[in-house]
Amino acid sequence: QVQLVESGGGLVQAGGSLRLSCAASGRTFSRSSMGWFRQAPGKEREFVAAINWSGDNTHYADSVKGRFTISRDNAKNTLYLQMNSLKPEDTAVYYCAAAMLRWNTLTTREGEYDYWGQGTQVTVSS
Repeated sequence: QVQLVESGGGLVQAGGSLRLSCAASGRTFSRSSMGWFRQAPGKEREFVAAINWSGDNTHYADSVKGRFTISRDNAKNTLYLQMNSLKPEDTAVYYCAAAMLRWNTLTTREGEYDYWGQGTQVTVSS
């Protein structure tokens, strides 16, 4: 069992930055592939970024590539999402998720994630 708690969301002006954190409980964090997803009002939840167990393989949605950086600290059981050059279209509830994959890889598929946090609101004003 993995419990995930996001923090770091808030209101920021376009062009600004935020860093989201996701604190994980349980001893399986270091063997969990992790991801960030987001859901804007009236839209379906979408993939943002993913990272493998060891943190040396990452993948991003085209819409955030070059602006967002996913990272993890296994010693602190924490996942991060550094968001720079924020745009109004980045406004959404951001969720972290954990996938119990057999290998040290990552996935962009929402259905392969086993545990989800409650989400944190990010609002970018123009």
